Amino acid sequence: MAAMFRRSCGALRSLSLFDWRSQHTKAAKREQGFGFSFEFTEQQKEFQATARKFAREEIIPVAAEYHRTGEYPVPLVKRAWELGLMNTHIPESCGGLGLGTFDSCLITEELAYGYTGVQTAIEANSLGQMPVIIAGNDQQQKKYLGRMTEEPLMCTYCVTEPGAGSDVAGIKTKAEKKGGEYIINDQKMWITNGGRANWYFLLARSDPDSKASASKAFTGFIVEADAPGIQIGRKELNMGQRCSNTRGIVFEDVKVPKENVLIGEGAGFKIAMGAFDKTRPPVAAGAVGLAQRALDEATKYALEKKTFGKLLVEHQGVSFLLAEMAMKVELARLGYQRATWEFDSGRQNTYYASTAKAYAGDIANQLATDAVQIFGGNGFNTEYPIEKLMGDAKIYQIYEGTAQIQRLIIAHEHIGRYKN
Repeated sequence: MAAMFRRSCGALRSLSLFDWRSQHTKAAKREQGFGFSFEFTEQQKEFQATARKFAREEIIPVAAEYHRTGEYPVPLVKRAWELGLMNTHIPESCGGLGLGTFDSCLITEELAYGYTGVQTAIEANSLGQMPVIIAGNDQQQKKYLGRMTEEPLMCTYCVTEPGAGSDVAGIKTKAEKKGGEYIINDQKMWITNGGRANWYFLLARSDPDSKASASKAFTGFIVEADAPGIQIGRKELNMGQRCSNTRGIVFEDVKVPKENVLIGEGAGFKIAMGAFDKTRPPVAAGAVGLAQRALDEATKYALEKKTFGKLLVEHQGVSFLLAEMAMKVELARLGYQRATWEFDSGRQNTYYASTAKAYAGDIANQLATDAVQIFGGNGFNTEYPIEKLMGDAKIYQIYEGTAQIQRLIIAHEHIGRYKN
């Protein structure tokens, strides 16, 4: 099945994993000897080109309709899976491509350029998988990651609650051990792919002592989505990215076997937080994709629209605004690429991951707003793509740690360097 999956990867099917590994290794050696390299390997160019073609030819033409209806983009998800643009982190041992974070981010940026609602639905798989990738044993990985290479299944990261978003330590979902299983009770909220997931990564409090430290109080579980006692809430109607399936999930006496515990009891918080170092850079890449789209749309419009007898781009105020937008996109892109380079090089990238996520989320919102301004009244109208971009951008300052949480992390990491 794994071999069939790799052969089905559309335009990528002719590129063997051996070729990619050899090119990636050569690139890594070059980077170590000469610092950063801005030259992509042939394999990376192929992934980027495939994602770009898919986004522009298949996502953009239907994005407005998915935004209007909020319908889950099943055909696009299936197509992304067929092209090898989904589940890119899954290791080769489980039948996946085992791509590095840098390579995955190149794909993510292109998908987000097409429609961030589709990109978020796809990227939610990576977030849900990451705890299993970094903490799952061989049996858990092959069972839960392996099945995702055999058909286009979805999973999700089930952590946020109605009263605990950024405050992960405030989670109240309980996991009570009884014999060889755990009984899960309480509610999760704002779960992307909640109604589409085949399985969840779930974080729950296994230590009833409210004073227990977060590093010992929580346990990470893999939970089958069809387990008895799980109730899926209604699809939330969000400001933007409306086609991604966001729901609340209620757990009532849900039984989870001990074999589905990741690492061991009390290790959940560390696992959940550890996943972010690898998933925040792709979030930043998604924000950059949206920002690039806003810049492109605004530039094309300014080259066509005339006011006071001349094109918009001929007005210094507009040209300077476009210059500022272009600067921000370039710097945000460098931010996520640095964060991924650090991680793929085996270094702790917490500082860079939060910096990239915070900055890219901010510039996505700034550029969407600036693009609306350049479009003027047309930018406020649903007939043009800019209105949708502005609504879609906001979530990048919220999910996977708010802009404020990122600043707390950055400050902690920055000040810690001086204390040490």
